Amino acid sequence: MNPINNNEKLILFDGVCNLCDHSVQFVIKHDKNNRFKFTTLQGETAKPILEFFTIDTQRVDSILLYTPDNKLFTKSTAALKIAAHLYFPINLLSVFLIIPKFIRDFVYDFIARNRYKWYGKKEACMIPTKALKAKFLE
Repeated sequence: MNPINNNEKLILFDGVCNLCDHSVQFVIKHDKNNRFKFTTLQGETAKPILEFFTIDTQRVDSILLYTPDNKLFTKSTAALKIAAHLYFPINLLSVFLIIPKFIRDFVYDFIARNRYKWYGKKEACMIPTKALKAKFLE
């Protein structure tokens, strides 16, 4: 089931969400060590991971971070763990992991519930350029 190498992490995101798309573009821009691969929650690569962890994409408004040791992080934990692997000063955001998860996720859920209203929604998932294609799994 593991679609990534030992030194990579896989970010699963909502492929039709503009905020999610901008977040992915931000990570790509700041992922100088190429630690991350990407796939949409709607894609084929995500299906076995979502099934294994019993994630219902109709009920989950979250970015997911899948690691080679078969761990899955969701919501604010996923976002902050992603930030931890980016360069200074972005990696400083990981200090917010000390805040209890229920508080962090309350803020995360508020943004997630409103993301389509605030940022819009696409008709279809993003199609990566040729230069970025290697970062996306499908």
